[in-house]
Order: sequence, then structure tokens, then C-alpha cells
Amino acid sequence: MVFHIFELMIYLFYFLIVLSVLISLSFLTLIERKLLGYIQLRKGPNKVGMMGILQPFSDAIKLFSKEKIFFNMFNKYLFFISSMMILVYMLVGWFILLIYISNIMFDVSLMFIFVFLGLGVYLIMLMSWSSNSLYSILGMLRGIVQSVSYEVSLILLLTLLLFIEMNFSLLNLSVFNQSFLGVYNFMSPLSLMFFVSILGELNRTPFDFMEGESELVSGFNIEYSSGLFALIFMAEYGLIIFMSLLWSLFFIGYYVYILFISVSLISMIIILIRGILPRFRYDFMMMMFWKSILPMVLFYYIYIIGLVIF
Repeated sequence: MVFHIFELMIYLFYFLIVLSVLISLSFLTLIERKLLGYIQLRKGPNKVGMMGILQPFSDAIKLFSKEKIFFNMFNKYLFFISSMMILVYMLVGWFILLIYISNIMFDVSLMFIFVFLGLGVYLIMLMSWSSNSLYSILGMLRGIVQSVSYEVSLILLLTLLLFIEMNFSLLNLSVFNQSFLGVYNFMSPLSLMFFVSILGELNRTPFDFMEGESELVSGFNIEYSSGLFALIFMAEYGLIIFMSLLWSLFFIGYYVYILFISVSLISMIIILIRGILPRFRYDFMMMMFWKSILPMVLFYYIYIIGLVIF
């Protein structure tokens, strides 16, 4: 009986987490449009509701009520399934927070994160291939090469954190970050390199090559419209909040109020970068990850292994 109540509580926690994420990402889009408006010396959304606060709900109703456009040459089943799978992919990532809250964090939770971070590019491949569009295929090819560039550094950074803690548990790593060494991690270049790798993972400016409007119109999601595009949009902004949470757990710790402030700040910085920085050239991105970030990560490996041994 107690086990069934505990299982029911876990499902309730997950439902509340999913509901909170969906509401949060809607207002994150509003904050982004407001911030970009002020950066460009305009007001942004300010008509729907008080100060435009109901604008996300208006946009959602508009998107889901628009006509769905179908094409003759696309793969029908993959086209629909892949757009739904990318939203499910985002929600599965929040399973980490569920097991974190319910205090049943398994010992290899960081391995779960490794697998999770590597799956996103496959969903983009499915979406692009099913669209059967030249722009989608070009966006897919860019995404594959981009993922090879940043994921090497990203996975090495995560394994470096394992060397620091000598444990595969995210909970233990978060507890460790409450110490002085955890504060040192926050102040170290590791946090900056991880943040840059997160921008590549999220396909955000200045690494938004898969959706380069000036080059690929809209990239891998060009053929998606109506509710299917809304699902992709929701997944993208849900992943922004998730990656901000992941950065905070790795480098700040698990105190609730500090975590909330940190996640909010990182999400705002990711949004601000879109209005401040231009899109990099593709070869510059590859050179930065392979010739700058990767050697720095390898140098930190030598440094941390030296600390562990001696």
C-alpha cells in the first residue's frame, strides 16, 4: 500500500513538473520577445493583456488553429512522429529533476545525461529526412557536423566533473558543489566552456547554423507549420530551461532559491546573446571547439588527474 502511494506521488510530481515547464517556456518566449524588443529600441508585445502578459497564450491558440499544410514528397508518418518525439525528448530530460526531487537519484544518473544529450541530433535527422526538402537536408548536415564539434568537448567536460567527484551520481556532484571546491568550479573556465557547449547543443546564437534564416530560410523545420511547428518550438525553449538547470546543478549546487536564481539568469543570458552577438561563420565554430575549447579541456584533465593522484 505504501509503495503504491509512493508511486502515485512520483507520477504526481512528474505531472506537476511537466505542467510547470510548459507554463514556464510560454513565458520564456514572452521574456525573449520583450528583451529583444528593448535591445532593438522598441516595446515588444504589449497589446494582449496587461503589458502583453497573455501574448504566449494568444500565439498558442493562433498556431494550433492554423491550417496544416501537406506536401506530396514528404514521408507522412516520420513527419508527424518526429515532431512529437522531439517534445517527448524534452520532457524525458525533466525526468532527471523528478528523481532528484523524489530523492531516488540512481548512482549512474550522469550516464543518463550522456545518453540524453546525444539523442537530439537523431531527432533532427528524422525531421529533416522526412521533410524531403533541400533546405532541411542542408540544415541536417550542418547539425550533424556541429554536434560532432561540440559534443566531444561537452562529454569530456562532463567526464571531467566525474573525475573531480569520482562518482556517477548527480546528487553527489550537487552536494560536492556546496563546498569551497564547488565555488572554485563555478569561477573556473570550466563553467564558461560548458556554457558555450550548451549554446551549441541548443542551436542558439551564435551557433544557430541549422536554422540560419539568411542562408537556409528556416533550416531543418522549414516544412513544419501549425501545431507541429509549435511542438518543435516548445521543445526548443523547454531545453533552454533544462540546460540552464543542468549548468546550475553542475556548477552552483542544489539549494532551491539559489538554483531558481541561477536557472533564471542563465536562461536570460542565453536570450540576451541572441540580441547581442551575430551568427558565427561555420568554420570559425569548428575551429573554436576543436582548437580552443578541446585543448583547454584536455589541459584540465591533466590538472585534475594530478590533484586526484597527489
